[in-house]
Amino acid sequence: MLDWLYNIVGWVLIQIHSALTFIGFDPDGGWAWGLSIVLLTVLMRLIMVPLFVKQMHTQRSMQDMQPQLQKVRERYKNDKQRQQQEMMKLYQESGTNPIMGCLPLLLQMPVFFSLFSVLRSVAQGQAQYGFTHELVESARGALIFHVPIAAQFTSSSSELESYGSDPIIAKIVIVIACVIMGTTTFLTMRQSMKRTTVQMADNPMAQSQKIMMYLAPAFGLFGLGMPIGVLIYWVTSNLWTMGQQHLMYRKFPAPGSEEAKTTGASGAANGSAKGLLGKRKESAPEPVEEPKIERKQPKKQSRAKRGGSRPKE
Repeated sequence: MLDWLYNIVGWVLIQIHSALTFIGFDPDGGWAWGLSIVLLTVLMRLIMVPLFVKQMHTQRSMQDMQPQLQKVRERYKNDKQRQQQEMMKLYQESGTNPIMGCLPLLLQMPVFFSLFSVLRSVAQGQAQYGFTHELVESARGALIFHVPIAAQFTSSSSELESYGSDPIIAKIVIVIACVIMGTTTFLTMRQSMKRTTVQMADNPMAQSQKIMMYLAPAFGLFGLGMPIGVLIYWVTSNLWTMGQQHLMYRKFPAPGSEEAKTTGASGAANGSAKGLLGKRKESAPEPVEEPKIERKQPKKQSRAKRGGSRPKE
């Protein structure tokens, strides 16, 4: 069903490899194929930079909408259907699309599975997805840190030895790559989690996200069943994400974060200095005590004087 996407990923990988070969890299060497995967990852992430910026703006808009959304939740807490309708109405009025918050991740997954399928077919010696038999044999024999590009931890010793690789060294390198993959996954999730906590202190998903963050290193175990080329893709993608988030978070600091406080403090300091230099503040006048007003009440008259004397008959 996704063969068309596998063909695209395979074709791009082949073109990058051809370009590296043209500038002098050994076509059968590990550096040519390894850098092809790295450059494929960088190319994909460059295309997705506008989506990442859009994701940040969406998160900021979602934060600004939290008070309104909370009111809707409280007002229609017994009517979930009406609650969803009113929340979608708020999203439409503000021009916010919640899907944009996870769109970059959703777009990365097809490329990840495509590269996994392409390298798996190479490991199996199948000439498909744009690869010829010559390219398949070239990729299978390419060694990256003494590990064939299509090798997995579960690869047999005889298979590794057939490509001139030491099975023990190859498995150690694969384990190290899995540890790096799990660590970088944890760090990227932690970086994003810290910003989300600043933006949404009452995030109802905070606990589950925290659990996922601490389970992230376990993702490295899945790497034991992946070709070393896929691990290169994953680690490169994580490192790119960490650097991109660092730069973007500094450029667009979240309200309430240390960066935003620093910016606000410097702005306040500049404003106060400008006020001191531009115009001297006058001391506030002391309050003047208002004079007491005494109201004179009419004197009470006797009943005889008020009613007058009745004439005698």
